Amino acid sequence: MTPYKILFLCTGNSARSIFAEYLMRELAPDRFESFSAGSNPGGEVNPMSLRVLKEYFDIDAGKARSKSWEEFMEDDVHFDFVVTVCDHARETCPVWPGQPVSAHWGSDDPAAFEGTDEEKQRFFYQVAMQIKHRLELFLSLPIETLDRARLEQKTREIGDR
Repeated sequence: MTPYKILFLCTGNSARSIFAEYLMRELAPDRFESFSAGSNPGGEVNPMSLRVLKEYFDIDAGKARSKSWEEFMEDDVHFDFVVTVCDHARETCPVWPGQPVSAHWGSDDPAAFEGTDEEKQRFFYQVAMQIKHRLELFLSLPIETLDRARLEQKTREIGDR
């Protein structure tokens, strides 16, 4: 079976979408090829995102890069799933070729959190855990046996958790 392709989108592609991409790579490397991008990427992955992935999940995301979703449109990549993880990306998300299943799993922006370094790290971790929980729920869906409408409904419902 060919792995499904899933794209996670947010604005800056520096924290939430990076968490989703790399956690999915860890959770289901044989079932999914995961990617991330942003509507207005900052050009740099937030160092705290990399730190949290390494320290709490033992994931080395050192090769992660902040990139525009236009990169995937130009390359004509077809995704099976497109998930926005921030409200701005949801509002500005383009129409993707191939009609992928789409959903919104919004999370607070950890990069906007203000506090001590320890408080920031804790908040980044909380957001990463919320995303991980949603990915686990998604991975428990019987994707192969659900019709498209039911699959899209179930995938969207995950964003409410």
